[in-house]
Amino acid sequence: MEPMIKSKRWSSQIEDAISREWKNSWPYGFDEKSRRPVYSIDTPPPYVNTPVHIGQATTYVLMDMFARFRRMTGHNVLFPLGLDRNGLPIEMAAEKKSGKKLTDMPRKEAIELCQKILEEASLASVESFIRLGISFNSWKKGPGIGELYETDSPDYRALTQETFIDMLSKGLIYEDNRVNNFCPGCQTTLADAEVEYENRSGFFYNVRFRVKETGEDLIIATTRPELLCTIGMVIFNPADKRYSHLEGKTAIAPVFEKEIPIKSHPSAEIEKGTGIMMVCSFGDLADIRFFREQNIDPVIAIDKNGRMNSNAGILEGLSVKEARKMIVEELEKTDLIIEKIPTSEHRTPICERSKDAIEFIAMPEFYVKQVEFRNDMKKLAKKLNFFAPKSRQIMLDWIESVSIDWPISRRRFYATEVPLWYCSKCGEKIIPPKGRYHQPWKEEPPKESDGLKKGKCAKCGSDSFRGEERVFDTWFDSSISPLYILKYHKDPKGFFEKSHPCSLRPQGKEIIRTWLYYTVLKDWLLTGKLIFSDVWINYHILDEKGKKMSKSKGNVIDPKNVLDMFGAEPFRLWAAIEGNLDKTDFRCSFERIQGTGKTLTKLWNVSRFISMFPEPKSKPKKLCALDEWILSETENIVRYSRERYEKYDFHNPAARMKNFIWETFASHYLELVKQRAYNENSKYTKDEQNSALYTLNHVLDRIMLVLAPVLPFLTHSVYTDLRGKDIHSEKFPEADEKLIKADRGFTTEDIISFNSAVWKVKKDKELSLKEPVSSATVPDKLKPIEKDIVPTHGIKNIRYGKKLVVSI
Repeated sequence: MEPMIKSKRWSSQIEDAISREWKNSWPYGFDEKSRRPVYSIDTPPPYVNTPVHIGQATTYVLMDMFARFRRMTGHNVLFPLGLDRNGLPIEMAAEKKSGKKLTDMPRKEAIELCQKILEEASLASVESFIRLGISFNSWKKGPGIGELYETDSPDYRALTQETFIDMLSKGLIYEDNRVNNFCPGCQTTLADAEVEYENRSGFFYNVRFRVKETGEDLIIATTRPELLCTIGMVIFNPADKRYSHLEGKTAIAPVFEKEIPIKSHPSAEIEKGTGIMMVCSFGDLADIRFFREQNIDPVIAIDKNGRMNSNAGILEGLSVKEARKMIVEELEKTDLIIEKIPTSEHRTPICERSKDAIEFIAMPEFYVKQVEFRNDMKKLAKKLNFFAPKSRQIMLDWIESVSIDWPISRRRFYATEVPLWYCSKCGEKIIPPKGRYHQPWKEEPPKESDGLKKGKCAKCGSDSFRGEERVFDTWFDSSISPLYILKYHKDPKGFFEKSHPCSLRPQGKEIIRTWLYYTVLKDWLLTGKLIFSDVWINYHILDEKGKKMSKSKGNVIDPKNVLDMFGAEPFRLWAAIEGNLDKTDFRCSFERIQGTGKTLTKLWNVSRFISMFPEPKSKPKKLCALDEWILSETENIVRYSRERYEKYDFHNPAARMKNFIWETFASHYLELVKQRAYNENSKYTKDEQNSALYTLNHVLDRIMLVLAPVLPFLTHSVYTDLRGKDIHSEKFPEADEKLIKADRGFTTEDIISFNSAVWKVKKDKELSLKEPVSSATVPDKLKPIEKDIVPTHGIKNIRYGKKLVVSI
């Protein structure tokens, strides 16, 4: 008998051939005319100027499993690929390549430089996705549903601007001049969600102040002596008797000779430093809160370039670091630093991207209201289906911490522009019409703009206008992604209404507080509805030792290398088996990925073996007991897999199927059924042989169908060779409950125990497994499969009893 599957072994070359076949005739497009229910995935758009890393590859592979499964369950799957081309990473790449700061060049030149970087950006990520078998709807850009989109396209940016105009008109966005986090390196305001904290080394300086009324010295510890010029108050704890006599008196700041009120306040920590502290505007978040609480007018000493301004006196023009060095030198000259204490535990707010220390600067910005909606957001977070559920707490904790509204405007270049103009004479806002992309910094306001009358300011009649130069925060841009893919702006009453909410948001846990939170907030403010049904949170990919991967540690695994060495299927099977959402993180190594290749080899060999036997034209009227047993085991896995796949769990079904293939199907059923399948010398009836042939083919089909979302290449190859059909167009099987519930009188454990015991006796006697057994007492419950166990083990005389007894 010749196998219908001709290739003797599975290889990545077979994958490559299938990949080329799919690429030439892509079968996974979104069908806009279909009446099937839409299942939509709000795919995270990767940055185009950085190669795909192992974490992204793992995440996208798992997303692909979700998409493939939903297609098999009758859904019209919306699974678009977006490419992120906005924001700081693009600007940082442009600065790195040019060796210049974008802020030091004209805006037009800076934008052209960013565009050049993007044009040169490798599309290796797209090629890697194709090789990984990821079934996005399309690899081509276009306006259609499911087609590839870019976040800097006029269409995408037009929707961002449209949402701003809508929210502004609803009173959900306002402008205010208030203190914000500011990154001197990125030259822009940051939201709290974009700020990280790390302990940095530095010094506590015990600085000598003077009390005006008594002339006594007052020693105050500070890590930021460069802000002496901005002190708004000196405070001590009400319970600290050392300083109670200073209540209401005045401290004189050294160098600047500034008079500062002294008051008691519970914010002062008795055990910290000298127990008395200076509150500056603004050294940290606590200072900001204190100034607001006490209604103190702040003195801003640091400008948007991270340099000291005129309020800093002798420090003007210096960077913060230079200013600190200079003021320390000045204080030391006059013996005003009593002690300099090293510290490595100074908790410092830093920019999550550039890692520069954050400064706090008052600048006019646009804000989205969020504080007043905290309770609503908590309700939405509790309504969302999180996979795994423990991830919900990350979002709830973030919502609880929200204390100020969301600053959404930035002072950068390569991002979506704030769509506003202002009358040069009276300052009236000019709001353009929705529906197209506006660039106020280089365009005149459209004549049909709100605030214009016959091309002139409706308020004062001026025809001179100033375009807004600020752009939007990248999260204000990216938070429209589900609205964009569901065509909120193009077809709000049609496709959007029909397909809302978006079925799934898959993403990393580290951006729950940004991308997920801001998307849920903004889209709820716009539509009054929860934008997602489900949220799937992936975790970090660690190395074999549980360490975070980084270039500096030399433990990074490049997905391209994985694909070149092993192909896609070993990686995909590793991702499924490793992807346990009950764990914190995934561990990855070449050895772990390579190890899954053994299972692929076993599955391929099993498939080739079965392909030697033709599938009967119809199911036999009566099945042999052994066949009913393996069919029941198979249906159990079908039912279990479907239930778990619905919950985005591919780990447990993949692990269970792997065990079934190795430990049940190949090791026991195939060994027992071989002789009946071959039926040499017609030892079995035709019905008994057909029962075996039907079962072999049926179980293989079920295995292929269950594994099709996980192993798209291998299952496609096997199914095409055996059935002449594309497995990815087939329906996911429904479990046969009658087979599952049928009582056969024996269990899987009974069969495994019996076979293992007989093989052990032969092995202990150093005999071939084909060596006949002169006699055997077999458990009574296995009598229904006598015609299979006798020839398999070569049993000459068989008896039945309660215990197994084997004689060679």
